[in-house]
Amino acid sequence: MRRGQRRMLLYDAFNPGEADDPMNSIANLLDIFLVFIVAMLISFLSAYQLQDLLSQDSNVTVMKQTADGEITIVTKQAEKIEAVKITKSEAEGKGVRLGVAYRLEDGSMIYLPDDE
Repeated sequence: MRRGQRRMLLYDAFNPGEADDPMNSIANLLDIFLVFIVAMLISFLSAYQLQDLLSQDSNVTVMKQTADGEITIVTKQAEKIEAVKITKSEAEGKGVRLGVAYRLEDGSMIYLPDDE
């Protein structure tokens, strides 16, 4: 018996069935999926320029509107995160016209207050 074969026999004696265990490959797949999920999260945050959501001292407001008109406003102030859902009927009310906002062709917006 050669020296390398003896080492393998000793290794197999202390770790029986490790080479034939199918759970080893599943554990490796789980690790790969975790790395993939973290990479997707980082790419999502950088694509939408939302890196401020991860910092502790930042203030961020995100607004999302569904097809049926429901608006969700997510506000992060320092370490506190708050989500508020508003329907169109809740947003209606009595008020005073303050002015007019225009969106220009280049995408910028201007606000002109009403003269009273």
